[in-house]
Amino acid sequence: MRTKRLVYVVIAVLAVAGLLAWAFAPRPIEVEVATATLGVFERTIDEDGKTRLRDRYVVSAPLTGQLARIGLREGDMVKAGEVLATLSPAVSPMLDDRTVGELNARIEAAQAMVQRAAARIERAQVAVAQARIEVRHSEELAQQGFVAATKLQNDRLNLRAAQKEQETAVLDRRVAGHELEQARAALAAGEDGGSRNAFLVRAPVDAQVLEVTQASAAAVTVGSPLLTLGDTRQLEVVAELLTAEALQTPPGTPVRIDRWGGPTVLEGRVRLVEPGAFTKVSALGVEEQRVRVLIDLLSPYETWQALGDGYRVGVRLVVRHEENALRVPVSAVFPREVDGRREMAVFVIESGRAKIVPVEIGGRNGVDAWVKRGLEEGTQVVVYPPSSVKEGVRVKLRGE
Repeated sequence: MRTKRLVYVVIAVLAVAGLLAWAFAPRPIEVEVATATLGVFERTIDEDGKTRLRDRYVVSAPLTGQLARIGLREGDMVKAGEVLATLSPAVSPMLDDRTVGELNARIEAAQAMVQRAAARIERAQVAVAQARIEVRHSEELAQQGFVAATKLQNDRLNLRAAQKEQETAVLDRRVAGHELEQARAALAAGEDGGSRNAFLVRAPVDAQVLEVTQASAAAVTVGSPLLTLGDTRQLEVVAELLTAEALQTPPGTPVRIDRWGGPTVLEGRVRLVEPGAFTKVSALGVEEQRVRVLIDLLSPYETWQALGDGYRVGVRLVVRHEENALRVPVSAVFPREVDGRREMAVFVIESGRAKIVPVEIGGRNGVDAWVKRGLEEGTQVVVYPPSSVKEGVRVKLRGE
């Protein structure tokens, strides 16, 4: 009887000890996990930008006279050579010796502008021809597999840019020709003693009226602004970047343009990083050195024709692009000190326990980190690891 009672006591003691051990044993820590996946990794510089016209034309009065009321309004389309405004001679003589000299000088300057514009056209034609040769050569090599597809794409983009530059040069030549014609006409209108009834101010290019500076009839002097014209099909985007960021975005850097109000993301490319920086005070009162980056729109005009001059847009300049990169959430990566050196690591789950794995990070953005070495595809990593997670600690997925 005593032996049986002793057995019961031992069993009871062991049961109580087991219950106490279970009650005070450390519980697995709940964690959130993510899976390392292969995909496209991009690191971008995100900034606000605004659109602006590449070429803006301020039409001014070529001579002193009486301006008739201008019937055009903002948004109207005009063709090259179309009458914009009418100037009538004033009662008093319109020209004196000094004005005649000024108009002659203006004619000479306009002639020089015509010659310079013609030289620019020839230079642009040479650039287009050279770009066509490069595209033809790249297409032949691409068919034989000797060059990458990106090389052929860049050559085609360079050809497109050269063609746009040629179009701009032709427009500048037309503008210079109109300026010369207006200067000659102004001199002729003054030299005949005001015998002509009116002088017609014509549009230099096909464009849209952006602003009517002087809509009412009034007496105007030489150089008084009358209208502002611009071709909204020739828009560019201007972004102000920190100088350290601008060094990472040389000409040719791909750009994605979003937050402009349209349903699609527009494609662009950096054309120029201006050589001069400027100081700008941030909203927090910190002085920053910034530089303007000029971006060409590459998407078809039909996709962004609703944009106008001075519209706000968001730009994402792609400074790093990697295909088939192993990605993990950036919140899973943390630094640590090992033997006096700093390295990056992640927590992985093996057999229900946390294990520290050192990794080499090739880059990171606001969402993902690119792991160059240290992990394999499909590995589960702990995101936002709490301070209680250590090497070898038991863990379980949150919600299990």
